[in-house]
Amino acid sequence: MSSNIVSVIIPTYNRADTLERAITSVLGQSYQPIEVIVVDDGSTEHTAEVLAAFGDSIRVIRQENRGPSAARNAGVAASIGKIIAFLDSDDTWEPAKLERQVRLMERGGREV
Repeated sequence: MSSNIVSVIIPTYNRADTLERAITSVLGQSYQPIEVIVVDDGSTEHTAEVLAAFGDSIRVIRQENRGPSAARNAGVAASIGKIIAFLDSDDTWEPAKLERQVRLMERGGREV
């Protein structure tokens, strides 16, 4: 398996009720190494408390509300990964999602 870092960008705005599940699904990926960047796009509820519970396992960027595209762009600008992946804060991934996608990319998009 490759050692390409995958940067996972999760933009969020007032989704504290679903954000923990989304982040947990990324941290549980079978593929490593990853970096998880959550961009809080000006949330006004308890998003900060949810994010604080993850400690150093994620990076958090806070910005005033500028919409999901601006939040994604901020995450990409801060990322170090060779591969970028996006996850909405109200969604989750299956545990082998990144592993399967990286393997497919390394094969030039050919299923084997």
